[in-house]
Amino acid sequence: GPQVGILDVDLCGPSIPRMLRAQASAVHQCDRGWLPVLLGQDHSISLMSIGFLLEKPDEAVVWRGPKKNALIKQFVSDVAWGDLDFLIVDTPPGTSDEHISTVEALRPYKPLGAVLVTTPQAVSVGDVRRELTFCKKTGLQVLGIVENMSGFVCPHCSECTNIFSKGGGEELAKHAGVPFLGCVPLDPQLCQSLEEGTDFIQEFPKSSAFSALAHIAQQVLDRASEQSC
Repeated sequence: GPQVGILDVDLCGPSIPRMLRAQASAVHQCDRGWLPVLLGQDHSISLMSIGFLLEKPDEAVVWRGPKKNALIKQFVSDVAWGDLDFLIVDTPPGTSDEHISTVEALRPYKPLGAVLVTTPQAVSVGDVRRELTFCKKTGLQVLGIVENMSGFVCPHCSECTNIFSKGGGEELAKHAGVPFLGCVPLDPQLCQSLEEGTDFIQEFPKSSAFSALAHIAQQVLDRASEQSC
């Protein structure tokens, strides 16, 4: 499959290493800079996170903007990513230093675009509406919107219950004129995989969240293929 890099720029809450069961790993220096942590049987995933640079896993990162900006630029330019097909950047919510620095650092590489994630309720949709404005101001294409936690699917009877509300992400996409990529339900099996760092795709291929995530990923791949033609 494709070679994928994952860059975790949630500097104050680096959770990706735990989700991928890589929190005990360490990064090393080479003549090209930092070596990312390689994951998967074929080493097809390269991961970089500030979580690998902390002495203790519960150490707080109390940094002002300039220090955050400098580290993000290092993560882009001073990491030996190798020949990647995709670099996925996981950002914290909002439109703060991490987002501005990431867009500026990646601009020379002509990033494909942003996938915005909301939950159905109006409070979350309002926050993501500001992120749409951010993307417009920075010239970053919006690939689409995903509605996460879109109902709870009972693992026993498969009935879906809308715990929060419904349709906020789709309405926002229509209003903004951007694609709606789909809904991801609350799924106990997905939560279990993220907590334990196990391979959700291999363990729960019949899960409702699996089909939703696969559909979203395929749309992003299709968009990438269209732009490369």
